Amino acid sequence: MKLTRKMVLSRAKASELHSVRKLNCWGSRLTDVSISICREMPSLEVITLSVNSVSSLEPMSGCRHLSELYLRRNRISSLAELFYLKDLPHLRVLWLAENPCCGPSPHLYRMTVLRNLPRLQKLDNQAVTEEELTRALMEGDEITAAPSKGGAGNGRSPPSYTLCSVGSSTATSQGLLSYTEEEDATHMSARGRLQALHRQQPQEDVA
Repeated sequence: MKLTRKMVLSRAKASELHSVRKLNCWGSRLTDVSISICREMPSLEVITLSVNSVSSLEPMSGCRHLSELYLRRNRISSLAELFYLKDLPHLRVLWLAENPCCGPSPHLYRMTVLRNLPRLQKLDNQAVTEEELTRALMEGDEITAAPSKGGAGNGRSPPSYTLCSVGSSTATSQGLLSYTEEEDATHMSARGRLQALHRQQPQEDVA
C-alpha cells in the first residue's frame, strides 16, 4: 500500500506534513517506496512501522526530531541500515526485533546496535544498561558506511560494516586510548565514551 499525503494527514490528524509528530502505520503493508514520504516530515517524533515490508531506513535519516522508532517484524536484512540512524540526536527508543538483520546471535545483534546508537535508552522493549554500553564498546560491530545497494546474485548485500572490537582494530583501540588519556574516561559513563568515539570518526569513511 502506498502511504499518501492524504493518508498521513488523516492518521496523524494534522493539516501539513511538516507538522506531523506522531504516526501509526502498524500492519499497513508498507514498503520502502511507501515510507519515502517520511522525508517530508522533519518534525516526526514517533513512528510505528511494525509488521510491514520495510527493508531500508534511509527515509528516516532526515527526521532529526525522531525519538521513538518501532520496526518490529519487517524485512530489514542488514544492520548496516543503522547507518541512517546514527545522526538522529533524539532517538531513544528502537524496536527492531523479528527482522532478518537480527541474525543468529542475539548478543552480537544487541551489542552492535548499542555500539552504533549509544543514546538509546530502550532496545526491543528492554531497557539499556550502562553495563551493556560498556560491553558494546568491546563486543559490538562498528558501522562506518551506508549499506551497499548492489547486492550479489542471491539478492543479498555483503556486510558494509566491520568489527571494531579491541584486538581486531588497532586504530579504534588507539583512538580510545588517546581519548581516555585526554579526558580521564574512568569518570565518564559508557554512553559518553561511545558518543565521543562517534564524534571522532572521520566523515570520509562514508562510501
